[in-house]
Amino acid sequence: MSSQFSMKSYMKGALLLTIASLIVKVLSAIYRVPFQNMVGDQGFYVYQQVYPFISLFVVWTSGGFAVAISKLLADTENEQIRHGITMTVFQYLTLLSVLFFSLLFFGADLLSSWMGDAMLAPLLKTGAFVTLFMPALAVMKGIFQSRAMMQPVAYAQVFEQSIRVAVILIGTIIIMTAFSGTVYAAGNMAVLGTVIGELAGVILLFVYMKKSGFLFQNSMIIPKWPVIKEVTIFSMSVSMSSLLLLAFQLVDSFTVFSMLAEAGMPRLEAMKTKGVYDRGQPLVQLGIVIASSFSLAIVPLVAYKSKKGALGEIPYIQLTYRASILFGVAASLGLILVMPYVNVLLFKTESLSIVLMLYVLQIVPLSVILTFTSILQGYGKLKVPTYFLLGALSLKLGGNVLLIPLFGILGAALASNIGLFMCAAALMYYLKQLKGITLAKRSFYQKLFIAALGMVFVIEAASLLLGGVIHFDSGRTASVIYSGILIALGAFSFITIVAKLRLLSVREWFIIPFGRRMAMYQLWLNQKK
Repeated sequence: MSSQFSMKSYMKGALLLTIASLIVKVLSAIYRVPFQNMVGDQGFYVYQQVYPFISLFVVWTSGGFAVAISKLLADTENEQIRHGITMTVFQYLTLLSVLFFSLLFFGADLLSSWMGDAMLAPLLKTGAFVTLFMPALAVMKGIFQSRAMMQPVAYAQVFEQSIRVAVILIGTIIIMTAFSGTVYAAGNMAVLGTVIGELAGVILLFVYMKKSGFLFQNSMIIPKWPVIKEVTIFSMSVSMSSLLLLAFQLVDSFTVFSMLAEAGMPRLEAMKTKGVYDRGQPLVQLGIVIASSFSLAIVPLVAYKSKKGALGEIPYIQLTYRASILFGVAASLGLILVMPYVNVLLFKTESLSIVLMLYVLQIVPLSVILTFTSILQGYGKLKVPTYFLLGALSLKLGGNVLLIPLFGILGAALASNIGLFMCAAALMYYLKQLKGITLAKRSFYQKLFIAALGMVFVIEAASLLLGGVIHFDSGRTASVIYSGILIALGAFSFITIVAKLRLLSVREWFIIPFGRRMAMYQLWLNQKK
């Protein structure tokens, strides 16, 4: 009972920040759909080429550095030392932001030429300005988190993302309709939306800082190098799993379009092909939302339980793994089965549905990677997971170079899957060796296979029946009907089989974020009639 109480206590404490993070992730995935609809596949290619350059620094600083700062400050009770740490990190981040700004702004022409598209340079220059807001954003988030004041951080995350999405969509509508602008102008507006969103987040946090009285405090002179070293290593390790996805996209930015064009594909067709391929990115983002919530929840729990000894954290690690695999398989398999219809529904055409089916398989290994890097972070094991993630990135780069000439755009998706599955397997093996545990019994995999098979049967049977009643003409109206019915039937059949076979116990469902309804359904389904 005590362990259960501890978990529930943590969940209540972190719920606001978890919900805010999930809202941000959902918004980040969803806005890409109307944006792609307005600018087309070429316009989507333009934005996705530049997006990882900007987001890499944003995620590292506002995410990783904020957590690292909060850890350093939370470990120190002396207020003057705390402010000394804060000033040291702020100065260090300011130096990094100037370096990154210079790289993106003054190196825009060179970077765009390496990508094979010189017209991307203005977008990189616009995006460079986002780096200038990161020192203040990261430090203020870190200060609030170190004092367990999660409300300002949560509100700022949702506010900055909401402003960003609003500017991107409204600005794109104006440019594409009122001014009949090019897709590059629309892409520049989308990048500007990110800059304005981050500025809005800084302003809101500054207001909270002023109200809280954290500004203009005296600080103590402290040794700078130990602070810089610790905050750099910890921030990189904390944000590495998030940076991995962006690094994969960065590899694609440098290789996919240029290699397709070099292979003889017309440039416009290569741009549109890359744009269609990038449709998979928001689908994967939505697919790993649940795994993201687990990763946010597991770190403090593992750290707390492991310090108490007696391996009290092991049941929660096993539960997190089984739940991540369960939802990862459900999301990826479900998307694969309905991909042609979802592709038309969201993005207007069926283009490259086979490639996107392969692409969304990433959801399964990413669900493992997100949770396992978080678990190992809770144990303070940062070095080895970092090596695994760097190895995955190397496999992705090598895979693109080798497979794109052989299989075209399909090779890029295949390279991503190889890198991610290998990384997930390595993390699983390392954790099992580290703690000497079994992550799941054979019966779990057998029951999961039955649930997956049941979902496949239901969706395929329903698709055949629908085909006899409604002719699928690749239009959006038919796609809405097909997608809605098939997704609903597939989800219902999967969760029903999962509940009937008791893949997770009722007690475990109650522990999982937002799992109460599933627990009640499982109780009702298995009660003696």
